[in-house]
Amino acid sequence: MPDYGIQLSPQRRLGGKLGLRKNAVVPTVILKDEDRLPLKRWQSRHRIPIHLWHAFYDAAYGISLDDAEGLIRKGLIEATQQVFQAPGGPTTRKKIFKIYYHYAYHLGSAIQEPKLIADYIADKNGHILPYVRFQGGELELSSQAMLLLERLARERLTRNP
Repeated sequence: MPDYGIQLSPQRRLGGKLGLRKNAVVPTVILKDEDRLPLKRWQSRHRIPIHLWHAFYDAAYGISLDDAEGLIRKGLIEATQQVFQAPGGPTTRKKIFKIYYHYAYHLGSAIQEPKLIADYIADKNGHILPYVRFQGGELELSSQAMLLLERLARERLTRNP
């Protein structure tokens, strides 16, 4: 990812708030707009905090749903349109939020890299959708993530003994 390590800087499109150029290539945690309301309802109903995790080839990042919503509300993360292609051929556009890893916590790092396997999906009309998938590998959770999980578990036990 060529822009990994670049610091956030004031962006005109964000009204001078810190961010990255629109086409920056960095690790992000993605939240689909269509999932926001159902996730917030579930979290509120069950009183269990939701965290979004995104794993990459050699590292993973996470952010709480509440923190993600706060970034969106403050205008620090904008919606973008993503094109999704279904195996049957139709494409749909969905609004997503790409939350920079700068705002996320480091979830873990690869201690054994996965293999990259070429694969494809062939639909009933003979269309072929090639992709690469991971096979194997091992991720070690970061101490930051372990402390977070332990804290969340303790909080849950004190709420529901």
